[in-house]
Amino acid sequence: MFDQAMARIAGRFKRVEPRATARAFVLALLSGVEQKNCWRLAEQAGHARPGPMQRLLRSTRWDADAVRDDIRAYVLEHLGAEDGVLIVDETGFLKKGTTSAGVQRQYTGTAGRVENTQVGVFLAYASSRGRALIDRRLYLPDASWCQDTERRIRAGVPDQVEFATKPTLAGQMITAALDGGIDVSWVTGDEAYGQDPGLRALLESRGIGYVLAVACSTRVQINHGRTTARADAVADRLPASAWHRQSAGAGAKGPRYYDWAWIETGTDGHRHLLIRRNPHSGELAYYLCCSPRRVPLSELVKVAGTRWCFQAAKGQVGLDHYQVRHWTAWHRHITLALLALAFLAFLVFLAVLAADATPARTADPNRPARSTYPIDLTVPEIRHLLGALLIPANTSPRRLLHWSNWRRHHQATARRSHYQRRLAAPSTG
Repeated sequence: MFDQAMARIAGRFKRVEPRATARAFVLALLSGVEQKNCWRLAEQAGHARPGPMQRLLRSTRWDADAVRDDIRAYVLEHLGAEDGVLIVDETGFLKKGTTSAGVQRQYTGTAGRVENTQVGVFLAYASSRGRALIDRRLYLPDASWCQDTERRIRAGVPDQVEFATKPTLAGQMITAALDGGIDVSWVTGDEAYGQDPGLRALLESRGIGYVLAVACSTRVQINHGRTTARADAVADRLPASAWHRQSAGAGAKGPRYYDWAWIETGTDGHRHLLIRRNPHSGELAYYLCCSPRRVPLSELVKVAGTRWCFQAAKGQVGLDHYQVRHWTAWHRHITLALLALAFLAFLVFLAVLAADATPARTADPNRPARSTYPIDLTVPEIRHLLGALLIPANTSPRRLLHWSNWRRHHQATARRSHYQRRLAAPSTG
Protein backbone atom coordinates (compact mmCIF):
# COMPACT_ATOMS: atom_id res chain seq x y z
CA MET A 1 0.00 0.00 0.00
CA PHE A 2 2.90 2.35 0.65
CA ASP A 3 4.24 1.67 -2.84
CA GLN A 4 0.78 2.41 -4.25
CA ALA A 5 0.72 5.73 -2.41
CA MET A 6 4.17 6.66 -3.71
CA ALA A 7 3.16 5.61 -7.23
CA ARG A 8 0.64 8.47 -7.14
CA ILE A 9 3.45 11.01 -7.19
CA ALA A 10 6.15 9.06 -9.04
CA GLY A 11 5.42 10.81 -12.33
CA ARG A 12 6.18 14.20 -10.79
CA PHE A 13 9.87 13.29 -10.68
CA LYS A 14 11.52 13.01 -14.09
CA ARG A 15 14.59 11.14 -12.86
CA VAL A 16 14.98 7.92 -10.89
CA GLU A 17 17.29 9.38 -8.23
CA PRO A 18 14.96 12.09 -6.83
CA ARG A 19 12.04 9.68 -7.09
CA ALA A 20 13.90 7.19 -4.87
CA THR A 21 14.95 9.99 -2.52
CA ALA A 22 11.34 11.15 -2.17
CA ARG A 23 10.30 7.61 -1.29
CA ALA A 24 13.06 7.36 1.32
CA PHE A 25 12.09 10.81 2.66
CA VAL A 26 8.42 9.90 3.21
CA LEU A 27 9.31 6.51 4.66
CA ALA A 28 11.71 8.18 7.10
CA LEU A 29 8.96 10.64 8.08
CA LEU A 30 6.93 7.59 9.10
CA SER A 31 9.79 6.19 11.17
CA GLY A 32 10.39 6.63 14.86
CA VAL A 33 13.30 9.04 14.47
CA GLU A 34 12.75 11.94 16.86
CA GLN A 35 13.91 14.93 14.80
CA LYS A 36 12.72 14.64 11.22
CA ASN A 37 15.10 17.08 9.55
CA CYS A 38 17.23 16.22 6.52
CA TRP A 39 20.20 15.08 8.62
CA ARG A 40 18.17 12.62 10.67
CA LEU A 41 16.04 11.47 7.75
CA ALA A 42 19.12 10.76 5.66
CA GLU A 43 20.69 8.78 8.50
CA GLN A 44 17.46 6.82 8.95
CA ALA A 45 17.31 6.09 5.20
CA GLY A 46 20.86 4.73 5.20
CA HIS A 47 22.40 7.59 3.20
CA ALA A 48 26.00 8.58 3.80
CA ARG A 49 25.21 12.32 3.68
CA PRO A 50 22.10 14.54 3.81
CA GLY A 51 22.87 16.08 0.41
CA PRO A 52 20.27 14.15 -1.65
CA MET A 53 17.45 15.00 0.73
CA GLN A 54 18.52 18.63 1.00
CA ARG A 55 18.56 18.88 -2.80
CA LEU A 56 15.13 17.24 -2.93
CA LEU A 57 13.75 20.13 -0.90
CA ARG A 58 15.72 22.95 -2.46
CA SER A 59 16.97 22.45 -6.03
CA THR A 60 15.65 19.23 -7.59
CA ARG A 61 13.07 19.92 -10.29
CA TRP A 62 9.59 18.87 -9.20
CA ASP A 63 6.29 20.64 -8.63
CA ALA A 64 5.11 20.52 -5.02
CA ASP A 65 1.68 21.89 -5.97
CA ALA A 66 1.19 19.04 -8.46
CA VAL A 67 2.08 16.54 -5.73
CA ARG A 68 -0.38 18.35 -3.45
CA ASP A 69 -3.08 17.73 -6.07
CA ASP A 70 -2.16 14.04 -6.13
CA ILE A 71 -2.46 13.87 -2.34
CA ARG A 72 -5.88 15.52 -2.47
CA ALA A 73 -7.05 12.92 -5.02
CA TYR A 74 -5.60 10.13 -2.86
CA VAL A 75 -7.49 11.39 0.20
CA LEU A 76 -10.72 11.76 -1.76
CA GLU A 77 -10.44 8.20 -3.11
CA HIS A 78 -9.72 6.54 0.22
CA LEU A 79 -11.42 8.79 2.79
CA GLY A 80 -14.12 10.48 0.74
CA ALA A 81 -17.70 10.16 2.05
CA GLU A 82 -21.02 11.98 1.81
CA ASP A 83 -20.51 13.57 5.24
CA GLY A 84 -17.17 15.15 4.30
CA VAL A 85 -16.31 18.55 5.82
CA LEU A 86 -13.50 20.98 4.98
CA ILE A 87 -11.65 22.52 7.93
CA VAL A 88 -9.54 25.68 7.68
CA ASP A 89 -6.96 26.18 10.40
CA GLU A 90 -3.50 27.57 10.97
CA THR A 91 -0.46 26.73 13.03
CA GLY A 92 2.80 28.44 13.92
CA PHE A 93 6.34 27.22 13.36
CA LEU A 94 8.64 28.80 15.96
CA LYS A 95 11.95 30.06 14.57
CA LYS A 96 15.05 31.70 16.01
CA GLY A 97 16.36 33.67 13.03
CA THR A 98 14.93 36.29 10.70
CA THR A 99 15.73 34.84 7.28
CA SER A 100 13.17 32.01 7.00
CA ALA A 101 10.45 32.87 4.48
CA GLY A 102 7.56 34.69 6.14
CA VAL A 103 9.04 34.74 9.63
CA GLN A 104 8.33 37.66 11.94
CA ARG A 105 7.11 38.35 15.46
CA GLN A 106 3.40 37.57 15.34
CA TYR A 107 0.75 35.87 17.42
CA THR A 108 0.56 32.12 17.15
CA GLY A 109 -1.75 29.75 18.94
CA THR A 110 1.13 27.25 19.05
CA ALA A 111 2.77 29.30 21.79
CA GLY A 112 -0.34 31.23 22.89
CA ARG A 113 1.49 34.53 22.55
CA VAL A 114 3.47 36.71 20.15
CA GLU A 115 6.63 34.88 19.05
CA ASN A 116 9.14 34.86 16.22
CA THR A 117 7.36 32.42 13.94
CA GLN A 118 6.21 31.36 10.53
CA VAL A 119 2.48 30.79 10.13
CA GLY A 120 1.02 28.18 7.82
CA VAL A 121 -2.64 28.12 6.81
CA PHE A 122 -3.96 24.61 6.16
CA LEU A 123 -7.01 22.90 4.74
CA ALA A 124 -8.11 19.53 6.12
CA TYR A 125 -10.72 17.06 4.93
CA ALA A 126 -12.68 15.08 7.51
CA SER A 127 -15.34 12.42 7.09
CA SER A 128 -16.63 9.34 8.85
CA ARG A 129 -13.73 7.48 7.21
CA GLY A 130 -10.96 9.65 8.61
CA ARG A 131 -9.25 12.98 8.26
CA ALA A 132 -6.16 14.35 6.55
CA LEU A 133 -4.56 17.63 5.54
CA ILE A 134 -4.96 18.31 1.83
CA ASP A 135 -3.47 21.77 1.25
CA ARG A 136 -1.13 24.36 2.74
CA ARG A 137 -0.17 28.00 2.30
CA LEU A 138 2.68 29.91 3.95
CA TYR A 139 1.44 33.28 5.21
CA LEU A 140 3.65 36.14 3.98
CA PRO A 141 3.31 39.30 6.12
CA ASP A 142 2.81 42.51 4.16
CA ALA A 143 5.17 45.24 5.36
CA SER A 144 8.06 43.08 6.59
CA TRP A 145 8.07 40.71 3.61
CA CYS A 146 5.83 41.55 0.66
CA GLN A 147 7.27 45.06 0.36
CA ASP A 148 10.90 44.05 0.97
CA THR A 149 12.27 42.98 -2.42
CA GLU A 150 15.76 42.06 -1.19
CA ARG A 151 14.39 39.90 1.60
CA ARG A 152 12.04 38.14 -0.78
CA ILE A 153 14.87 37.32 -3.17
CA ARG A 154 17.04 35.84 -0.41
CA ALA A 155 14.19 33.60 0.76
CA GLY A 156 13.22 32.57 -2.77
CA VAL A 157 9.70 34.03 -2.64
CA PRO A 158 8.33 33.97 -6.23
CA ASP A 159 7.60 37.30 -7.87
CA GLN A 160 3.94 36.42 -8.40
CA VAL A 161 3.30 35.89 -4.68
CA GLU A 162 1.48 38.91 -3.28
CA PHE A 163 0.15 39.74 0.14
CA ALA A 164 -2.96 37.79 1.07
CA THR A 165 -4.74 37.63 4.40
CA LYS A 166 -5.13 34.27 6.07
CA PRO A 167 -8.86 34.08 5.20
CA THR A 168 -7.95 34.87 1.58
CA LEU A 169 -5.44 32.00 1.59
CA ALA A 170 -8.14 29.75 3.07
CA GLY A 171 -10.51 30.81 0.28
CA GLN A 172 -7.90 29.98 -2.35
CA MET A 173 -7.44 26.48 -0.93
CA ILE A 174 -11.18 25.86 -0.65
CA THR A 175 -11.69 26.97 -4.24
CA ALA A 176 -8.88 24.70 -5.44
CA ALA A 177 -10.33 21.75 -3.50
CA LEU A 178 -13.83 22.24 -4.89
CA ASP A 179 -12.50 22.68 -8.42
CA GLY A 180 -10.35 19.59 -7.90
CA GLY A 181 -13.32 17.33 -7.24
CA ILE A 182 -13.77 17.51 -3.47
CA ASP A 183 -17.53 17.28 -2.87
CA VAL A 184 -18.57 18.66 0.52
CA SER A 185 -21.58 20.43 1.96
CA TRP A 186 -19.82 22.18 4.86
CA VAL A 187 -16.79 24.23 5.81
CA THR A 188 -15.80 25.01 9.38
CA GLY A 189 -13.05 27.07 10.96
CA ASP A 190 -12.13 29.18 13.94
CA GLU A 191 -12.71 32.86 14.66
CA ALA A 192 -9.91 34.14 12.43
CA TYR A 193 -11.86 32.87 9.42
CA GLY A 194 -15.44 33.30 10.62
CA GLN A 195 -14.90 37.03 11.08
CA ASP A 196 -14.05 37.52 7.40
CA PRO A 197 -17.11 38.47 5.30
CA GLY A 198 -15.23 37.78 2.06
CA LEU A 199 -14.70 34.13 2.96
CA ARG A 200 -18.33 33.71 3.97
CA ALA A 201 -19.46 35.31 0.71
CA LEU A 202 -17.20 32.97 -1.28
CA LEU A 203 -18.72 29.91 0.37
CA GLU A 204 -22.24 31.15 -0.22
CA SER A 205 -21.48 31.80 -3.89
CA ARG A 206 -20.33 28.19 -4.24
CA GLY A 207 -23.41 26.84 -2.47
CA ILE A 208 -21.36 25.51 0.46
CA GLY A 209 -22.70 25.70 3.99
CA TYR A 210 -20.50 26.89 6.83
CA VAL A 211 -20.26 26.82 10.62
CA LEU A 212 -17.58 29.40 11.41
CA ALA A 213 -16.60 30.65 14.86
CA VAL A 214 -16.94 34.40 15.51
CA ALA A 215 -16.26 36.80 18.35
CA CYS A 216 -18.82 37.55 21.05
CA SER A 217 -18.98 41.14 19.76
CA THR A 218 -20.26 40.06 16.34
CA ARG A 219 -23.57 41.71 15.51
CA VAL A 220 -26.33 39.53 14.10
CA GLN A 221 -29.83 40.15 12.81
CA ILE A 222 -32.71 39.12 15.04
CA ASN A 223 -36.48 39.54 15.00
CA HIS A 224 -36.63 38.47 11.35
CA GLY A 225 -33.97 40.96 10.35
CA ARG A 226 -35.64 44.00 11.91
CA THR A 227 -32.92 44.64 14.52
CA THR A 228 -29.31 43.73 15.24
CA ALA A 229 -27.60 42.79 18.48
CA ARG A 230 -24.27 41.52 19.75
CA ALA A 231 -23.93 37.75 19.89
CA ASP A 232 -23.27 37.75 23.65
CA ALA A 233 -26.31 39.97 24.27
CA VAL A 234 -28.47 37.49 22.36
CA ALA A 235 -27.10 34.64 24.48
CA ASP A 236 -27.83 36.51 27.71
CA ARG A 237 -31.52 36.80 26.83
CA LEU A 238 -32.06 33.13 26.01
CA PRO A 239 -34.42 31.19 28.30
CA ALA A 240 -33.34 27.90 29.85
CA SER A 241 -35.57 26.02 27.42
CA ALA A 242 -33.48 27.25 24.47
CA TRP A 243 -30.49 25.13 25.47
CA HIS A 244 -30.07 21.51 24.33
CA ARG A 245 -27.32 19.17 25.49
CA GLN A 246 -25.74 17.33 22.57
CA SER A 247 -22.40 15.71 21.82
CA ALA A 248 -20.02 17.49 19.47
CA GLY A 249 -18.38 14.17 18.66
CA ALA A 250 -16.13 11.68 20.34
CA GLY A 251 -13.01 12.91 22.11
CA ALA A 252 -10.08 11.16 23.74
CA LYS A 253 -12.11 10.77 26.94
CA GLY A 254 -15.51 10.03 25.44
CA PRO A 255 -18.35 12.11 23.95
CA ARG A 256 -17.81 15.89 24.10
CA TYR A 257 -21.10 17.13 25.55
CA TYR A 258 -22.01 20.82 25.45
CA ASP A 259 -25.17 22.85 25.78
CA TRP A 260 -26.25 24.33 22.44
CA ALA A 261 -28.70 27.02 21.37
CA TRP A 262 -29.46 28.45 17.94
CA ILE A 263 -31.20 31.59 16.82
CA GLU A 264 -32.40 32.28 13.31
CA THR A 265 -30.65 35.37 11.92
CA GLY A 266 -32.31 35.60 8.53
CA THR A 267 -35.77 35.28 7.10
CA ASP A 268 -35.38 32.08 5.10
CA GLY A 269 -34.43 29.55 7.79
CA HIS A 270 -30.95 29.08 6.35
CA ARG A 271 -28.94 31.41 8.63
CA HIS A 272 -28.36 30.97 12.33
CA LEU A 273 -26.26 32.07 15.25
CA LEU A 274 -25.12 28.88 17.01
CA ILE A 275 -24.02 29.19 20.64
CA ARG A 276 -22.06 26.57 22.56
CA ARG A 277 -21.92 26.56 26.36
CA ASN A 278 -19.53 24.50 28.44
CA PRO A 279 -21.71 22.76 31.04
CA HIS A 280 -18.94 22.92 33.66
CA SER A 281 -17.37 26.37 33.22
CA GLY A 282 -20.23 28.17 31.49
CA GLU A 283 -17.82 29.46 28.82
CA LEU A 284 -19.57 30.44 25.58
CA ALA A 285 -18.51 30.13 21.95
CA TYR A 286 -20.34 31.57 18.95
CA TYR A 287 -20.71 30.44 15.33
CA LEU A 288 -22.24 32.02 12.27
CA CYS A 289 -24.02 29.36 10.24
CA CYS A 290 -25.39 29.31 6.73
CA SER A 291 -26.82 26.23 5.04
CA PRO A 292 -28.03 25.76 1.44
CA ARG A 293 -31.04 23.88 2.88
CA ARG A 294 -32.90 23.73 6.16
CA VAL A 295 -31.04 21.55 8.65
CA PRO A 296 -31.64 20.42 12.24
CA LEU A 297 -29.59 21.68 15.15
CA SER A 298 -27.82 18.32 15.40
CA GLU A 299 -26.23 18.78 11.97
CA LEU A 300 -24.82 22.20 12.85
CA VAL A 301 -23.48 20.76 16.11
CA LYS A 302 -21.81 17.92 14.23
CA VAL A 303 -20.07 20.32 11.86
CA ALA A 304 -19.01 22.64 14.69
CA GLY A 305 -17.50 19.65 16.48
CA THR A 306 -15.38 18.65 13.49
CA ARG A 307 -11.84 19.70 14.14
CA TRP A 308 -8.24 19.10 13.18
CA CYS A 309 -5.40 18.61 15.65
CA PHE A 310 -1.93 19.67 14.50
CA GLN A 311 -0.26 17.84 17.36
CA ALA A 312 -0.59 14.55 15.50
CA ALA A 313 0.85 16.05 12.32
CA LYS A 314 3.79 17.58 14.15
CA GLY A 315 4.49 14.67 16.43
CA GLN A 316 3.90 11.76 14.05
CA VAL A 317 5.42 12.94 10.75
CA GLY A 318 7.50 15.96 11.75
CA LEU A 319 5.42 18.66 10.10
CA ASP A 320 7.41 21.29 12.03
CA HIS A 321 10.77 19.51 12.21
CA TYR A 322 12.22 21.10 9.10
CA GLN A 323 15.39 23.21 9.12
CA VAL A 324 14.85 25.11 5.90
CA ARG A 325 14.57 28.81 5.16
CA HIS A 326 13.69 28.85 1.48
CA TRP A 327 10.10 29.32 0.24
CA THR A 328 10.29 26.30 -2.07
CA ALA A 329 11.88 24.06 0.54
CA TRP A 330 9.15 24.87 3.08
CA HIS A 331 6.36 23.93 0.68
CA ARG A 332 8.14 20.73 -0.37
CA HIS A 333 8.76 19.49 3.17
CA ILE A 334 5.19 20.24 4.20
CA THR A 335 3.80 18.56 1.08
CA LEU A 336 5.71 15.32 1.67
CA ALA A 337 4.58 15.39 5.31
CA LEU A 338 0.98 15.70 4.06
CA LEU A 339 1.47 12.56 2.00
CA ALA A 340 2.79 10.67 5.03
CA LEU A 341 -0.22 11.83 7.05
CA ALA A 342 -2.68 10.81 4.33
CA PHE A 343 -1.13 7.34 4.19
CA LEU A 344 -1.43 6.98 7.97
CA ALA A 345 -5.05 8.15 7.87
CA PHE A 346 -5.85 5.50 5.25
CA LEU A 347 -4.24 2.78 7.40
CA VAL A 348 -6.29 3.90 10.41
CA PHE A 349 -9.45 3.63 8.28
CA LEU A 350 -8.50 0.10 7.22
CA ALA A 351 -7.83 -0.83 10.84
CA VAL A 352 -11.29 0.41 11.82
CA LEU A 353 -12.86 -1.59 8.98
CA ALA A 354 -11.03 -4.70 10.13
CA ALA A 355 -12.18 -4.19 13.72
CA ASP A 356 -15.80 -3.73 12.59
CA ALA A 357 -15.59 -6.92 10.53
CA THR A 358 -14.39 -8.96 13.51
CA PRO A 359 -17.19 -11.14 14.95
CA ALA A 360 -18.68 -9.81 18.15
CA ARG A 361 -16.90 -11.13 21.20
CA THR A 362 -18.98 -12.24 24.17
CA ALA A 363 -17.89 -11.62 27.71
CA ASP A 364 -16.26 -14.56 29.49
CA PRO A 365 -17.71 -14.90 33.02
CA ASN A 366 -14.54 -16.68 34.12
CA ARG A 367 -12.33 -13.67 33.30
CA PRO A 368 -11.83 -10.72 35.67
CA ALA A 369 -14.25 -7.86 35.07
CA ARG A 370 -11.47 -5.39 34.44
CA SER A 371 -10.07 -7.47 31.57
CA THR A 372 -10.89 -5.71 28.28
CA TYR A 373 -10.10 -6.10 24.64
CA PRO A 374 -7.59 -3.66 23.09
CA ILE A 375 -8.74 -0.41 21.52
CA ASP A 376 -8.57 0.07 17.76
CA LEU A 377 -5.20 0.82 16.22
CA THR A 378 -4.27 4.48 16.59
CA VAL A 379 -2.06 6.70 14.40
CA PRO A 380 0.93 6.50 16.81
CA GLU A 381 0.61 2.71 17.10
CA ILE A 382 0.36 2.25 13.33
CA ARG A 383 3.40 4.46 12.79
CA HIS A 384 5.29 2.41 15.38
CA LEU A 385 4.39 -0.80 13.55
CA LEU A 386 5.46 0.71 10.23
CA GLY A 387 8.80 1.62 11.74
CA ALA A 388 9.31 -1.90 13.02
CA LEU A 389 8.07 -3.79 9.95
CA LEU A 390 8.82 -1.69 6.87
CA ILE A 391 11.75 0.53 7.71
CA PRO A 392 15.15 -1.19 7.95
CA ALA A 393 17.27 -0.22 10.90
CA ASN A 394 20.60 1.37 9.98
CA THR A 395 22.18 1.25 13.40
CA SER A 396 25.49 -0.53 12.94
CA PRO A 397 28.26 0.96 15.12
CA ARG A 398 30.20 2.03 12.02
CA ARG A 399 27.23 3.93 10.58
CA LEU A 400 26.35 5.55 13.92
CA LEU A 401 29.93 6.77 14.35
CA HIS A 402 30.05 7.98 10.74
CA TRP A 403 26.99 10.18 11.25
CA SER A 404 28.18 11.43 14.63
CA ASN A 405 31.49 12.46 13.06
CA TRP A 406 29.74 14.10 10.10
CA ARG A 407 27.39 16.13 12.31
CA ARG A 408 30.18 17.35 14.58
CA HIS A 409 32.30 18.44 11.61
CA HIS A 410 29.36 20.29 10.11
CA GLN A 411 28.51 21.93 13.43
CA ALA A 412 32.14 23.05 13.85
CA THR A 413 32.05 24.68 10.41
CA ALA A 414 28.79 26.44 11.26
CA ARG A 415 30.19 27.66 14.58
CA ARG A 416 33.26 29.17 12.90
CA SER A 417 31.04 30.93 10.37
CA HIS A 418 28.85 32.39 13.12
CA TYR A 419 31.86 33.60 15.10
CA GLN A 420 33.49 35.20 12.06
CA ARG A 421 30.26 36.99 11.13
CA ARG A 422 29.75 38.33 14.66
CA LEU A 423 33.37 39.45 15.04
CA ALA A 424 33.16 41.24 11.68
CA ALA A 425 29.93 43.06 12.62
CA PRO A 426 30.35 46.54 14.17
CA SER A 427 29.77 46.66 17.90
CA THR A 428 26.52 48.27 19.04
CA GLY A 429 27.38 48.25 22.74
